[in-house]
Amino acid sequence: MDLLNTLVDKGLRRELPTRDEALAVLATSDDDVLDVVAAAGKVRRHWFGRRVKLNYLVNLKSGLCPEDCSYCSQRLGSTAGILKYSWLKPDEASRAAAAGLAGGAKRVCLVASGRGPTDRDVDRVSDTIKAIKDQNENVEVCACLGLLSDGQAERLRAAGADAYNHNLNTSEGTYGEITTTHTYADRVDTVQKAHAAGLSACSGLIAGMGESDEDLVDVVYALRELDPDSVPVNFLIPFEGTPLAKEWNLTPQRCLRILAMVRFVCPDVEVRIAGGREVHLRTLQPLALHLANSIFLGDYLTSEGQAGKADLEMIADAGFEVENAGEVTLPEHRVPSGGGCGSHAQDGCGSHDGAGCGSHAEAGCGSHEDGGVCGSVSAAPAEVPAAVAEAPADARTDLVSVRRRGAGTDLAPNA
Repeated sequence: MDLLNTLVDKGLRRELPTRDEALAVLATSDDDVLDVVAAAGKVRRHWFGRRVKLNYLVNLKSGLCPEDCSYCSQRLGSTAGILKYSWLKPDEASRAAAAGLAGGAKRVCLVASGRGPTDRDVDRVSDTIKAIKDQNENVEVCACLGLLSDGQAERLRAAGADAYNHNLNTSEGTYGEITTTHTYADRVDTVQKAHAAGLSACSGLIAGMGESDEDLVDVVYALRELDPDSVPVNFLIPFEGTPLAKEWNLTPQRCLRILAMVRFVCPDVEVRIAGGREVHLRTLQPLALHLANSIFLGDYLTSEGQAGKADLEMIADAGFEVENAGEVTLPEHRVPSGGGCGSHAQDGCGSHDGAGCGSHAEAGCGSHEDGGVCGSVSAAPAEVPAAVAEAPADARTDLVSVRRRGAGTDLAPNA
């Protein structure tokens, strides 16, 4: 297929595809999906080999968010039966992080629901970062706390944070249909604040909220312009009790096409499969590893993920290997000369997120479909609508499972 050969050549040169080319990837048929995966896989392997970076989420504060993000189970008005708790103490967060690190995670993503942190919240998170790094010298830490005020990114960096996650989620043109309590411009501003403070910026999207192909291309092109180190791709988890509970718009093949389009537009950045992969990719998850070079290990913020052991077996069976703490995630040309994110493990983060942390569809702040720091979005009214369309007959509602273990509980985490 001439289109795919062209896109491979451009990806190897870090050349931006045209919008028509990006749209054409999304428009390919299911019959051609393996060809699309094979082509985008060449670009992925050129820049990242067969390494898979593991990230681990710690939900520092769950639920009770004042923002009205339509996709988020932690939103104002949500009736989803999720865990609700206030700030974990630094030692509690450090113990939760240790489980993910023992399972092979290289980065810990610290996420908290809410519009954005107060200065006291920044102090809390700074103490947590110190507690985690005191126990794990080479760990990367990404914070995902919502919209940042002036000076807060610098304080997080001084406390030892390597990265900051804040997702754009959807296109600027449709943002107002997804949230009303803050703007697309607010999100862009926070990503720019993280960049300016020397943090590795992580910013991504949520697919499956009813957006068009044009919307998906718009948000991925906007992300390329922002130039984050990590782009988490979340797939909406339609939680009951949220306005988007009946939005089942994704097939495994469409998810693969979306990931391939992101890889072609952002060839040399960390592309992370975040929240919703188990729900929508299902048995095709191993194919997605040929497109993305990063995933979350275990559970997400408010939903359960695939067993951590199964994640590791999937990576090995697909012929990939877990990236270790001594390896640099990003290609050399993206590594700051002074170390920093993506350089040496001891010098700073090695890549990043989704994926900063916020990667996941439900996984990171402001990220997930259900996941994020809820400061994310929703054009729906604050209260959940009483009447919504029926979910399609083939909706896999059985795969949506609320997290009942790990942070905020007395049960062992999944890692």
